[in-house]
Amino acid sequence: MPELPEVETVTMGLKPVMEGHRFTHVETRRGDLRVPFPNDFAGRLTGRRVEKLWRRAKYIMGTLDDGETLVIHLGMSGRMSVHAEGGQRTLGQYVQNLAGAGTGKHDHVVMDTDAPARIVFNDHRRFGLMLLVPTDELTGHKLFRGLGVEPLSDDLDAALLKSALKGKKTPIKSALLDQRVIAGLGNIYVCEALWRARISPKRLAAKVNTDQIKRLVPAIKQVLKEAVKAGGSSLRDHKRVDGELGYFQKSFAVYDREGAPCPRCKCKVKRIVQAGRSTFYCAKCQR
Repeated sequence: MPELPEVETVTMGLKPVMEGHRFTHVETRRGDLRVPFPNDFAGRLTGRRVEKLWRRAKYIMGTLDDGETLVIHLGMSGRMSVHAEGGQRTLGQYVQNLAGAGTGKHDHVVMDTDAPARIVFNDHRRFGLMLLVPTDELTGHKLFRGLGVEPLSDDLDAALLKSALKGKKTPIKSALLDQRVIAGLGNIYVCEALWRARISPKRLAAKVNTDQIKRLVPAIKQVLKEAVKAGGSSLRDHKRVDGELGYFQKSFAVYDREGAPCPRCKCKVKRIVQAGRSTFYCAKCQR
């Protein structure tokens, strides 16, 4: 599943063709994705102007000019691609050619904007979703109610994280994956941040001390920033809106590197399973 850097990368790629622009035509090719589309979804979007495009956790959010917000989740394999006449360097960014855009078997949603551009949502597994939610009801909506702090915001600091971890008897790896603690973190970047902070993923969250937390917060922020700059990590399905891959996977220290030498101490990277998820770490460096 795309994690925060991948979703942020897609959001940034969509901004030039969505933010400040109107949908001139919207088409859905089926009645549902993970959940059914809202009633008259295409009709309600057509003609609407996107006042602001932003990200919350792993969701792409488009604040519309009619008091609603378009909510997009990429699911396990969803991709958003941007197409324009001529392709290549168009609209101030790299995009794909318009010819044939939106005609694929799994191109489930096609949105034209007055940029002009065509945005295509492709999802062969159909685990993604698109909703329209009244903007003033977003914070109370079931998808967002109880979400934790945004890790790249100034709100995440050592004091807040220490408070959030207090009394938690789960391993720190599991605690950081809890979206009620920090919103948007996923398996890849938790493994990488814990390695940078020299914290064992097996250590109980409540036992992570103040000094470790002071290392962990900047490690989380830095690994996310570097991943966003690299366009995210392309392991399976993630692509940028121009069709290119992200390349942060080339910078992994431990994730998906079982048996490889730790970049810091040359000890072999280990893999264990925690709560059904693979965890990669260095047993010598991380305590």
